[in-house]
Amino acid sequence: MDGLSDLEALARLGIAMGVGAGLGLEREILRKSAGIRTLMLVCEGAALFMICSILLAEQVIEAGGIADPTRIASTVVQGIGFLAGGLIFTARERVRGLTTAAEIWVAAALGLLIGAGFLVVALGAAGATLVALVVLRTLQIKLPFGRKGSETEVGDIDDV
Repeated sequence: MDGLSDLEALARLGIAMGVGAGLGLEREILRKSAGIRTLMLVCEGAALFMICSILLAEQVIEAGGIADPTRIASTVVQGIGFLAGGLIFTARERVRGLTTAAEIWVAAALGLLIGAGFLVVALGAAGATLVALVVLRTLQIKLPFGRKGSETEVGDIDDV
């Protein structure tokens, strides 16, 4: 098995940035503070951590050692949880920021998948995420019942 080439690592990085930008576009359209640049950077950062982990593991194994490339990925999950948690706040008994925080969490997961080379799974998950964010949001606005019925302004739905 050949190691991860620089060209393949750069391709994964570019794909991660494109996926992050695609997710961020949805937030940007809604004029949320976490938009294209934020989600692109989150996805890129997660991919970079995964690529770094793979490259380091290859070096350690080549030198005769034992390596676990998943260790860095697990700390990305913790770190992104801290970042996303900072987006959630409560105002007048209303929780805000949950969708943006969840989207940042998903962007990091997608970055890890892309960085690890699981491109088909990552692109499928990105598509499913966009369905959840765009299609289901449209359905949610049209429902005459629930906490976000048809009377809500489009720009007021959701969070940060």
